[in-house]
Amino acid sequence: MGFGLTTMVTGLVNTGKLGVMFSPVLGLALVFGGLAQFIAGFIALHKGEIFAGSAFVAYGSFWMALFAMVTFLPTTFLITSGANDLLAFWVVWTLVTVSFVINAPKHGLGVTATFVLLTVAFLLLDVNAWMATNGGVNSNFDIAMGWEIFLTGFVAWLTATAVLTNANYGRRLLPL
Repeated sequence: MGFGLTTMVTGLVNTGKLGVMFSPVLGLALVFGGLAQFIAGFIALHKGEIFAGSAFVAYGSFWMALFAMVTFLPTTFLITSGANDLLAFWVVWTLVTVSFVINAPKHGLGVTATFVLLTVAFLLLDVNAWMATNGGVNSNFDIAMGWEIFLTGFVAWLTATAVLTNANYGRRLLPL
C-alpha cells in the first residue's frame, strides 16, 4: 500500500492536473513509501520471503533516495539533480524493475501487472528525462506519463488490498 499510494500521488503531480503539489509525495516517499516499506522488506526477508523482501527493501530505498534527492541533498549539501542525473536515476531503476518483472509471474497477476506497469512508468520517465537533456519538454507527454504512473500505483494498491483482505478473511475474496 505504501508503494501504491505514494505512486498514485506522484502520478497526479506529474499530470499537472487536479492541483496536487509535490508535498504529499515527499511525506509519503519518506514515511509510507520509504521507511515503512523498507522495514516491511526486512520483516519479509527474515521470514524467508526473498521476492517480497527484496521488492520492499528496493522500492522503500527508491522512495527515500528520491526524497533525499529532492529535499536533503539540495538543502544540506547544495547538490541538485540535473536532467542527466535524473536520467541516470530513472535508467538504473528501470533495470531494477526489469529484474522484478522477470520474477513476478510466480507471485500472481496483481504483482505481475504492477511490475509491468512500473517498467512502463520508468521507461516513460527515462524518455522524459532524455527529452529534458536535449531541451525538449512536452506537456502532453507529461500528462500521459502522470496518468500511467497513477495507474501503476492504483494496481499496486488494488493488489495490496486483495492480499490484506484475503489474509484477513482466510479465503480468496478479492482476485490477485
